[in-house]
Amino acid sequence: MSAERFEKKETIDLRKRYIGPSCKIFFSHDPIKIVRAKGQYMYDEQGQRYLDCINNVAHVGHCHPDVVKAGAQQMELLNTNSRFLHDNLVLYAQRLQATLPDKLAVCYFVNSGSEANDLALRLARQYTGHTDIITLENAYHGHVSSLIDISPYKFHQLSDAEQNQFVHVASSPDVYRGKYRADHPDPATAYADEVKDIISKAHKKGGKIAAFIAESLQSCGGQVIPPVGYFQQVAQHVRKAGGVFIADEVQVGFGRVGSHFWAFQLQGEDFVPDIVTMGKPIGNGHPMSCVVTTKEVAEAFMSSGMEYFNTFGGNPVSCAIGLAVLDVIEKEDLQGNALRVGQYLTSLLEKQKEKHLLIGDIRGRGLFVGVELVRDRLKITPATAEAQEVIYRLKEQHILLSADGPHRNVLKFKPPMCFTTEDAELVVEKIDVILTELEEALDLKLNHTLTAENESDKRKLLTDENGHSGVLHGKGSRQGSPQQTKQSKRLRT
Repeated sequence: MSAERFEKKETIDLRKRYIGPSCKIFFSHDPIKIVRAKGQYMYDEQGQRYLDCINNVAHVGHCHPDVVKAGAQQMELLNTNSRFLHDNLVLYAQRLQATLPDKLAVCYFVNSGSEANDLALRLARQYTGHTDIITLENAYHGHVSSLIDISPYKFHQLSDAEQNQFVHVASSPDVYRGKYRADHPDPATAYADEVKDIISKAHKKGGKIAAFIAESLQSCGGQVIPPVGYFQQVAQHVRKAGGVFIADEVQVGFGRVGSHFWAFQLQGEDFVPDIVTMGKPIGNGHPMSCVVTTKEVAEAFMSSGMEYFNTFGGNPVSCAIGLAVLDVIEKEDLQGNALRVGQYLTSLLEKQKEKHLLIGDIRGRGLFVGVELVRDRLKITPATAEAQEVIYRLKEQHILLSADGPHRNVLKFKPPMCFTTEDAELVVEKIDVILTELEEALDLKLNHTLTAENESDKRKLLTDENGHSGVLHGKGSRQGSPQQTKQSKRLRT
């Protein structure tokens, strides 16, 4: 069967006709039609290859033959629900638990990160008998109603939305742009004390804390790396209040951080969450996810008297695929690759920071790296338009990268784990050229910091249909260049 059934224009027309308009698409003014992928590369209908720096879902590489084979072979034999005995379920649970601290011993298999986080909230509330949830500023935990309520990244976009009275938002532990920065003597304690204050205020109003939930490293929030010691102190405050700590590993688990298999382990061996949620990379593109918790929490959930059943969670095909993913991570030393290539990528980007004033901060662990672009390093003014320009220019050069964070000014690297040093060199080389041209257009030099007044004279902004800006080349631009004509509809990706 041909990989392409329709011409690209017809695919676009059919999508507009049958798919909900709120389902956004990358590069919507000129979307890419992807028909196949392998490793860290994706291919469009013309056979053009794109280097994928976005997909943390295709964790061990797109269409890895071992993963594909495992799923296909099991599908030929049996796929059914977990009410029947099957070895794949218990084998996978055993393998998965072996990567975690002993305390985290009970697995619940579901089908997406959203399902996992929704179940985690149920577990927490049943175990504690409490209702209130503490979440972080700019957090994103999923698309179902219970998670939109605890995802400021989403609910702050709703103009008429009221924050749920049971939800409390703590500051993101961002030591670059946040309330307590790298020059603070103890940002971990300062941010944790804020959580302690939130608990105290909730108690005064009659609230009781069921859980604190946090991505182990914030992704949509802008690749934020919490200071070491923050989670330990938060956990102490939350547990003292009768709550539990939920670590959301949906974006960053399974060896992506390089030095550890789970990102929460970056905080130190003395920190163990009460509940861990997993998703995206767990099945390398196959829809599966998991919640792992303690025996005490699991027994409390059982005591509710309500059976928990998930039609597809933990089915034999999903578990076969999950086992294959773990095998490939180990066999190909992808965790080690994430560490080595991630460190190399970060070192290349740090050199660019010395060269380009637009780069305000480089942060990350392993193959989870953020580059925050700013218009002024002292004021850390977000360079949102410039970030959008970078990702569109890279797309034109067949490299896929995204920008996120509350100001959409953080370039996000979260590629498949088979990403190489050569790939890192290629991307950074292209970014170097793009930033050089942007800074020439803005007359932004290392020895010349623009004031807000003369900066506005150097830059012309376009506002796209989503209200985000793109950059038109000014001084130093190439008149009539293809990039200029494509900047009339820059959409966030």
